[in-house]
Amino acid sequence: MYCHDGGMSSDLYEPAGQGRDEVADRLLAATLGAQELFAVYLGERLGWYASLASHGPSTASELASRTRTDERYALEWLQHQAVAGYVTVDGAHRFALTDGAREVLTDADSAFFLAPLGRFQAASGRVVDDIIEAYRTGSGVSWAQLGDDARSSQAALNRPFFLGALVEDVIPSIPALHRLLRRGGRLADLGCGEGWSSIAIAGAYPEVAVVGIDVDEPSIAAARRNAESAGVDVAFEVADAGTVRRDGFDAVTFFECVHDMPDPVAVLAAARSMVRDDGYVLVADERTNEVFTAPAGPVERLFYGWSLSVCLPDGRSTSPSVATGTVMRPATLERYAREAGFAGIEILPVEHDMLRFYRLLVPVA
Repeated sequence: MYCHDGGMSSDLYEPAGQGRDEVADRLLAATLGAQELFAVYLGERLGWYASLASHGPSTASELASRTRTDERYALEWLQHQAVAGYVTVDGAHRFALTDGAREVLTDADSAFFLAPLGRFQAASGRVVDDIIEAYRTGSGVSWAQLGDDARSSQAALNRPFFLGALVEDVIPSIPALHRLLRRGGRLADLGCGEGWSSIAIAGAYPEVAVVGIDVDEPSIAAARRNAESAGVDVAFEVADAGTVRRDGFDAVTFFECVHDMPDPVAVLAAARSMVRDDGYVLVADERTNEVFTAPAGPVERLFYGWSLSVCLPDGRSTSPSVATGTVMRPATLERYAREAGFAGIEILPVEHDMLRFYRLLVPVA
């Protein structure tokens, strides 16, 4: 669901053992994590992290005054953050962010910026009754129902990767695509969300005419604002990518969206009709284990967690749906690609903790 590539310490996230004490300890640790994520949500939404980052050590009274919030709640939050280790406190009861917390919780340009995870989790919590009903009936919970917290948090989490490593490292490491984009031409970024992938490519390859397409109107509205703020020219359109009927594109890209689509075959078939026979179709999706493995490491467990609360309910909010879920393995994408008219897939040799990169192979005439 997001492109963070700061690495994860797997020894901190070992799967629960089978014994009673191990399971109990695991659930207590999960409770601590859930509480801390809720506190992160408060700190980001109320502006407390940003205020501490800007003004330095502060009392609860000072923080509350600057952010127009309640002092007693601010004090409880600051003390929680201190016992959790995100802030320090001195003898005068002045609280300050640690250097690590300042980057992870307030630096929106850092690859380690993770504060929006609180927003993402809150989005699912807000509609938990709808999710329960979906699980009972087989219906779904759409991205629109999840609301702005889900939309904006995913964009904020992906933004540093798109503006940085994607165009600085990943695309240059794919020679055929890099050469194509340097020559110019036209690129369609399908499922573009709030547009940071489109904006990054347009900025790094100014000779390319980039069109960003997404079915979600609020996302496209945000993408247009983001492009204007970045000073980059991208044509953004609200459309169901599966119904787009244009051709002559030199490249088509999908970043972290194929697994969400209720009918990925139709969308990939549209991409096949859009791209020139000598063009390039790039898919970036979750770096799942190639086969189901249990127990599994922290990345696979993150994917399943997001699938439970976001991706699978969203995928099933449209009927009919193939109901892929977040954990789309390479064999599944290959099947979708072949059904859509491609000759198969190529897994590209791109190193990334969270994403796997594929080229969809256009059949040779």
